Amino acid sequence: MRQLALWVAFRFSRARQRNRFISFISASSTMGIALGVMVLITLLSAMNGFEQALKDKLLSVVPHGEVTAVRDPITDWYSYAGPLLSDPAYVAAAPFVKFNAMLERGGKMRAIEARGVDLDYEFGVSGIDQYLLPEPASTLVEDELWLGVGIAEHLGVDVGDKVMMLIPTLDPEMKMRPPERKLFTVKRLISMGGEMDARAALISIKTASELGGWDRGVQGIRFKFADVMQSPALIRAAAYEMPHYLYISDWTRTQGHLYSDIQLVRGIVYLVLTLVIAVASFNIVSTLVLAVQDKQSEIAILKTMGSSNGMIMRVFMFQGLFNGLLGSVIGSVLGVLLAGSLGDIAKFVESLTGQKLLDPEIYFIDFLPSLLQPSDVLATAIVAVVLSLLATLYPAWTASKVQPASVLGQTI
Repeated sequence: MRQLALWVAFRFSRARQRNRFISFISASSTMGIALGVMVLITLLSAMNGFEQALKDKLLSVVPHGEVTAVRDPITDWYSYAGPLLSDPAYVAAAPFVKFNAMLERGGKMRAIEARGVDLDYEFGVSGIDQYLLPEPASTLVEDELWLGVGIAEHLGVDVGDKVMMLIPTLDPEMKMRPPERKLFTVKRLISMGGEMDARAALISIKTASELGGWDRGVQGIRFKFADVMQSPALIRAAAYEMPHYLYISDWTRTQGHLYSDIQLVRGIVYLVLTLVIAVASFNIVSTLVLAVQDKQSEIAILKTMGSSNGMIMRVFMFQGLFNGLLGSVIGSVLGVLLAGSLGDIAKFVESLTGQKLLDPEIYFIDFLPSLLQPSDVLATAIVAVVLSLLATLYPAWTASKVQPASVLGQTI
């Protein structure tokens, strides 16, 4: 019976083309479904791209997690971090010392957070070497400074220029004293994009320890984890292994708002465009209601030949499902093609308008990312088909209630 219902539905769909008004509504519903599916797949791919860029670029230089000593320095830091690295969840660890300071050059000043790093370990937890100008470096000696391009532009300095660092100091009575001064040479510029360029300032950990008052050890330890989403739990587990008073922080506290924004936009996009698909799907209701009116004689004949109400319902459900399937397939194909070309389309729009869609001084990337997930395509297509199927229920039920006697009597 299902094969018969499918064959009759196909014949009804072919015959429906003779009625131009019904065909127009049917085509509109199909194209509406296709458009909604295409846009939803494209935007979900863009959200996936932003999420992947967040993990690959921003979190390559932002610590996944770090512990910072409150009072006493962490002596022999590797004796605590080393055993943790035997766990595959902990990829790498590196010491650091940080303090607030001012940079001065030619009457211009800029507040910074100076961070002292040990390059023997730093490149294990950070990919900052990828963003150094004019070229990567393997050493960072006592009087050298790596500076974010945002700070360098504000101070008007370039590689090879000298800048004065002013470090605030306190006397034993916790009163401010004249700042300590140290002259640094800008050895490399750091160009990562976004806010990172406006606050990155790296010096050697030995120099930072001397200037920051952490001579007997280091101030904290940074960690890189195999799964960034497990950072909060892993950094707490690491801190519990250390006999120190520590501040605990992870990337979800410093950059988590970006990830939350991406997830929020993803949810809103999915909800809104699912409603768009639903509206297009329920145009099938209009199509089938008109089809039922147009095919009452055929329905009556089928019933007199022994067709059950269930069989009549299946005929019109299949007929409406054709629209949903066709729209889902067309939309999925176009969505996959558009998602794969999203970056090129963005560059073309930028070339026409002369403006960047994503300003690297505001965002951490300067391109429109796209990452197509087969699961998104499948889920979107299934949602469209299910909504189309739901839209067929009422018209199909109406068709099953047609009374052959009344219809054929009027015909006679």
